[in-house]
Amino acid sequence: MTERPLPVHSRGSAPAQIRASSALRILGIDPGSQITGFGVVEVDGRRTTAIGWGSIRTEGDHSARLREIFVAIGRVVREHEPHEIAIERVFLHKNADSALKLGQARAAAICATFGADVPIYEYSARQVKQAVVGNGGADKEQVQHMVQLILGMQERAAPDAADALAAAICHVNQRGMRGLLAAMKV
Repeated sequence: MTERPLPVHSRGSAPAQIRASSALRILGIDPGSQITGFGVVEVDGRRTTAIGWGSIRTEGDHSARLREIFVAIGRVVREHEPHEIAIERVFLHKNADSALKLGQARAAAICATFGADVPIYEYSARQVKQAVVGNGGADKEQVQHMVQLILGMQERAAPDAADALAAAICHVNQRGMRGLLAAMKV
């Protein structure tokens, strides 16, 4: 597993351990049987900051790969203590075997989060790209670029980690829309 954590940007605010109680942490996951991306963002008011991201590169037979995903995502959950999880939905493949393996990798990632007992939200790849780039058919490079801009990152995340951060950003946007709609019903 490779991870490139970012320091918490305090800019004169309270220490991270105090801020964390008022801020919302979201873990984004981009599942894959060979590479699973993850990204953690923190939302504090209108500010969304990348806290950590990385890629879980798996090796071996399929069951070994699933075990690696389960263990690594479990470690990320314990280290970052997210309040909510956003995961990309499996899209249909022409190859049924590939779709099955991707679905199993996704399940391993989801199951690894159950110990945290936090809500899990699912988004299609099209929804994620639409939320970040404004185009549901955007390519990976466009997603990487926009994630870097939106989160004010110094460097560009690898494609799978950027997709995971994008899933978290998508959830932040959807969460805000749900709040606005709920307020309108009052």
